[in-house]
Amino acid sequence: MAALRPAEELGLRAGDTEEEEGTPPGRGEEQPLNLGDLDLTSDEFILDEVDIHIQANLEDALVQEALKTGVDLRQYSKQVELELQQIEHASIRDYIKESKNIASLHNQITACDTILERMEQMLSTFQCDLSSISSEIQTLQEQSVAMNLRLKNRQAVRSQLSQLVDELVVPANMISTILEAPVTEQEFLEQLHELNNKINYVKEQAFRETMACADVQHVLEKLKVKAVTKIREFILQKIYSFRKPMTNYQIPQNALLKYRFFYQFLLGNERAVAQELREQYVETMSKIYLSYFKSYTSRLMKIQYEEVADKDDLMGVEDTAKKGFFSKPSLKNRNTIFTLGNRGSVIGAAELEGPIIVPHTAQKSDYPFESLFRSQHYALLDNSCREYLFLCDFFMVTGPSAQDLFNTVMGKTLAMFLKHMDAYVCDCYDSIAVFLCIHIVLRFKAIMAKRNIPAVDKYWDTLLEILWPRFEYILELNIQSIQNMDPQKLGFLDTRPLYITRRYAEFSSAIVSINQTFPNERTHALLGQLQVEVENFVLRVAAEFSSRKEQLIFLINNYDMMLSVLMERAVEESKEVEGFQQLLSARTQEFIEEILSPPFGGMIAFVKESEALIEKGQLDRLRGEEARVTQLVRGFASTWKTSVESLSQDVMRSFSNFKNGTSIIQGALTQLIQYYHRFHKGPCPTQHMEGRAAVPSTEWSSPFLLANHPM
Repeated sequence: MAALRPAEELGLRAGDTEEEEGTPPGRGEEQPLNLGDLDLTSDEFILDEVDIHIQANLEDALVQEALKTGVDLRQYSKQVELELQQIEHASIRDYIKESKNIASLHNQITACDTILERMEQMLSTFQCDLSSISSEIQTLQEQSVAMNLRLKNRQAVRSQLSQLVDELVVPANMISTILEAPVTEQEFLEQLHELNNKINYVKEQAFRETMACADVQHVLEKLKVKAVTKIREFILQKIYSFRKPMTNYQIPQNALLKYRFFYQFLLGNERAVAQELREQYVETMSKIYLSYFKSYTSRLMKIQYEEVADKDDLMGVEDTAKKGFFSKPSLKNRNTIFTLGNRGSVIGAAELEGPIIVPHTAQKSDYPFESLFRSQHYALLDNSCREYLFLCDFFMVTGPSAQDLFNTVMGKTLAMFLKHMDAYVCDCYDSIAVFLCIHIVLRFKAIMAKRNIPAVDKYWDTLLEILWPRFEYILELNIQSIQNMDPQKLGFLDTRPLYITRRYAEFSSAIVSINQTFPNERTHALLGQLQVEVENFVLRVAAEFSSRKEQLIFLINNYDMMLSVLMERAVEESKEVEGFQQLLSARTQEFIEEILSPPFGGMIAFVKESEALIEKGQLDRLRGEEARVTQLVRGFASTWKTSVESLSQDVMRSFSNFKNGTSIIQGALTQLIQYYHRFHKGPCPTQHMEGRAAVPSTEWSSPFLLANHPM
């Protein structure tokens, strides 16, 4: 719009000129006037806009009034021009009249310009000052950052230097304490810690070539020598106190554990002195343990049973055997070496970890070997655990190093134990004692594993390697003794149980009951072999009887006795129990058939024959047996009560076990009833038994027999 204003002003002025000259528009124009956007003849002029302008002018109040009155526009224009001139002259006169005021206003404006100019200069100066201040602030900020960085660097250096100075400075209190205070005081131990830290720190800084270390090295070295000397004397004094007679070495050991840092200080600063003290301790304790356990073992063996089993006290050796003139007397009762009795309590929880036996205060002198073995090795276990923990704690060793150090201390003692056990076991024939010792070792080994102390694991394994072969050897000797046993050397034989089978039953039940916690397949195999030999031996002895009935009575009595002992002390599901149950059941059934045969053999034979013919379909052959059946029925009716009475009395006389005899009688009567019912249901007997009141039929039942023959 600003660009159009000159052209518009030019157009208006041209129109005014034309009106003043009175020249009609467009007349005398040599060149057309370039009106630009105001050219009405331009093709680009929009007629709608012209209409809008005309309409706007017509709405003007003056124009409307002029149009209404019919005024001539030219005349009206001149009149307006005249009025404008008058107004102009009036305005000039007002201006001249107000000239002083205008001049004053001009002066005021000039003064204001001067003031504003000064203010502009002041603001410019202030702006320059602000720029200068901003530059100064930036400079100060840079200086502050630099100062902060220098401060941090100085603080870091100060912390390191202060630590260096603190670690290098040797206070007078430390010197006086190390030189004068006893090693048992807490202050000496604290200053020794500080001295150790300073020595290590100086070594580290000397490696970094810190010059200040040279100023304190000689002081620290003198303090270290003094501390090492005092510590060495203290520890040697404690070690030498172990050697005093009747000394409880655990007390000085506990005292050394309170000052375990002494050895750590020596190990870090004077390894030669630490090695010397370690060797002194190992030598002293090795001798103490060896002397103690050697004396304890010898005193224990003096309170052992006087009667000890020898090579002739085997399961298959007869009691009537005579020995030579120079032979030592046999055991008063050889059966005791095959019986467990109360000996099994040694592996019970209460006695296994109970107090050890004190020989000079023992109230009796008849301890079995396994009790002495338990006491001896529980003392070894307890001392080994304590010693191993002390070595690991005081001498700061672990793993293989700890094991090697323990072996150095306890090696001689363990070797003495193994030598003693090897010598004793080689002449031992008490298999139960050896087997109990094996299970004591297994339980002690489990205790050591639970305590997580592997110190004597190798010793336990070596001990088992000594005991297991001996146990197997003694068991094989017993097996061989039964194999070589001649039944004719037993003298007079009766149907009662043999003492050899009693020995086997007691021994087998003892081994099975002990073996339940830690089962061993080799033991089961040897027991199975022993059982086979005992069964064969019983059969060989039974063959010495002339009648089959006596043989069966002998077998049943022996099987019943062995089964009773096994079930009383062993597990009912064991192989031994199951095997003898089957043998007893088979021989009992055979014996029942044997005792039923004399009084009721005819009826039993007829029942078996008739059933066989019926199965073959040969019923015609039974038609000719009527006379035989009649005779059998009459004979049975007249003799069955007497025969049953005689049978019951015979059974009760033949078997020593009342319960077993009662069971056999019940089995025999049950079997007789079954035979009678089978005979009664046959094709022929029914016809001959009809109407015979003498032959019991319905009254034959088990309750009837039991009521008439109380057991």
